Amino acid sequence: MIVGVPRENYPGERRVALVPAVIPNLTKAGLEVLVQSLAGLQAGYPDAEYTEKGAKLAATREEVFATADIVVQFLGHGANDKTGKADVPLYRPGQVLVGFLRPLGTVETIEDIANRGVTSFSVELMPRITRAQSMDALSAMATICGYKAVVLAADTLPRMFPMLTTAAGTIAPAKVLVIGAGVAGLQAIATARRLGAVASAYDMRPAAKEQVQSLGGRFVELPIEAKDAQDAGGYAKAQDEAFYKKQRELLGRVVGESDVVVTAAVIPGKRSPILITKEMVERMAPGSVIVDLAAERGGNCELTKPDQTIVIHGVTIIGEYNLAETVPYHASQMYAKNLTAFLLNLTKEGKVQLNLKDEIIRETLLTHGGEIVNAKVREFFSLPVLESIPAGGEAR
Repeated sequence: MIVGVPRENYPGERRVALVPAVIPNLTKAGLEVLVQSLAGLQAGYPDAEYTEKGAKLAATREEVFATADIVVQFLGHGANDKTGKADVPLYRPGQVLVGFLRPLGTVETIEDIANRGVTSFSVELMPRITRAQSMDALSAMATICGYKAVVLAADTLPRMFPMLTTAAGTIAPAKVLVIGAGVAGLQAIATARRLGAVASAYDMRPAAKEQVQSLGGRFVELPIEAKDAQDAGGYAKAQDEAFYKKQRELLGRVVGESDVVVTAAVIPGKRSPILITKEMVERMAPGSVIVDLAAERGGNCELTKPDQTIVIHGVTIIGEYNLAETVPYHASQMYAKNLTAFLLNLTKEGKVQLNLKDEIIRETLLTHGGEIVNAKVREFFSLPVLESIPAGGEAR
């Protein structure tokens, strides 16, 4: 069975789905790896390193899709809203596709995959269970985003982060506020602390308090309580507008006193809640920085421009949403380990085993046999409940 790695074709994307170091683990499991030539070059992995580890090279993207039984990508059709559709004609019935597919984006892109008879697995749907931690690509990329958000802010802020006592006087430490203490937010807190800033964080989930404090951050407590703050997977749940209005009123003072604000409040499948209004931005000191990690879904700041950096009222608002791509070497390394763990769980003796009793396989399975088969995705798009998973062509 052949695992194919095409070069990522999203504009500016430098990551690669598999790195040379994981090839031996896959070949030991009876899988061959076929990599499109130059697929890893921009991430720091030249072709020679792949062939040294036992992979074969393909000259073209078309060769990868025509040959591979399993295709692994970073941004597949759906997640790649620029050039992803160009891959659809290359899909083959029974072929397996694994990658970021944005399952709660638009139903049309998922149907494009289903209609080609592809068995696809969306890494965004990985269940948050102990056994799946090594496969959790969302958390891996969120870790990088949290780190890079603070590094970007430190580079942009016209102040230094740490407290310094010098012959020219004492420099006060920068104040960093993180809103949303998930994986990205917690990494942002840790990075801000390492750089010497005073870090505070707010999250509507009470359980986040202990995690924030364990990193040396101060937990901002507001006299407001969310209803059903998180779902079974640990993700924050959307609240009504009355809650968000009260939350903005209470956060206003804290935001105004901060030099840097990193927002990372994302609700899966929904628009990001507005937590910072234009009035709150106006109250921030000139030179302050907001890094909005929720920019891809509209942003937590009312003024955020997706994938742009703007300056309003002297405040720099960074809305870049592919921050993990800016650290392609380690992002590729982490994702490759996630995919390798997933593939070793999916295949046995060199063959795909579609074991729907396995929660990991069942929950990540998006399309099979010409249908969208994921129960959560069907419910999200109000599709009729499937009585059973349809039969589909198996990868050879």
